[in-house]
Amino acid sequence: MIKKMKRTAVLAASLLFVTTGLSALTGTEIAQEAHDVETGNTTHAVVQMDLISKDGAVDSRIIEEWSMTDENDLTSTVMVFHQPASVANTRFLQVENDGRGDDKWIYLPALKRVRRIAASDGDKSFMATDMTYDDMESREVEQDSHDLMGEESFGEWDCYKVKGTAVDPDDSQYAYRITWFDKETFVPVKVEMYDKRGDLLKIMEVKDLQQVDGYWTPMDVMLSNVQTDHATQVKMMKIVYDSPLNPRLFTTNFLEKGK
Repeated sequence: MIKKMKRTAVLAASLLFVTTGLSALTGTEIAQEAHDVETGNTTHAVVQMDLISKDGAVDSRIIEEWSMTDENDLTSTVMVFHQPASVANTRFLQVENDGRGDDKWIYLPALKRVRRIAASDGDKSFMATDMTYDDMESREVEQDSHDLMGEESFGEWDCYKVKGTAVDPDDSQYAYRITWFDKETFVPVKVEMYDKRGDLLKIMEVKDLQQVDGYWTPMDVMLSNVQTDHATQVKMMKIVYDSPLNPRLFTTNFLEKGK
C-alpha cells in the first residue's frame, strides 16, 4: 500500500544512484533523489496485510492494488480488499493532485455508496491498520526541511539518516520524521515518526528488498505503533510493473460498481 515511495499500499521504489560525490549531498538533495526515483508507469500488485495486536493475534487481509502515473507525473492508486469476508469488496481510490492534497474516496459494501475522505480525516486509521490516510498521501520535498544527521547502517543497508520536519506544522500529523535512506537505491528502509509532543509514535522497517522488473521493491514491510503495541505487516505476494491498465480503474464509478 503504498504507491511510489511517495506513499501507497505497494511501497515500491528506486533507481541505482550514479555516484557524484556522496559526501557532498545535503539532506534536501537526498530527499529529492528518493522522491525522483523511477517506479514504473503502472503497477499491479497483490499484497497480504497482517494486523498484529498487542497479544500477538493476527488478522490477515488480501488486497489487490493498481497504480498509474500520468504525463504530469501524478499517480492514481486503487485498492480492492478481497479477504476476509468482513472487508471483501471494500474499495479505495487515491488521486494525486498538483499543488494540493490528494483526493481520496472509499466504497464500503455495507453502506453501498462511495464516501469522500475529508482532509480533516487525514489522521484517522485506514481500515484499522497502523497507517493513517495522511501516511498514504504523496508529499513533496519542499513541504519539509531535510537535515542530514549523518550516516548509519540499518540491517544490511548503509544509509543516510535524515530528519524531516514540516515547513508548516499544520501540514503534518507528526512533529518530525527520521528516515534511513539506503545509499545505493535511495529507498527509505526505516522511518521513525514522532508525534506532536516529540515522542516516538511509529516505526516503519523494510524487512526484504528485491529487484523486480528492474525496480527495487520492498517485499516485506513492518509498521509498528510503539505507543499501542499494534503493528501492520505488508507482504508482497505479486507485483507487475509497466503493464497496460485501463484508466477507468481510477474512477469513483469503478469504486461503486467494481468493474
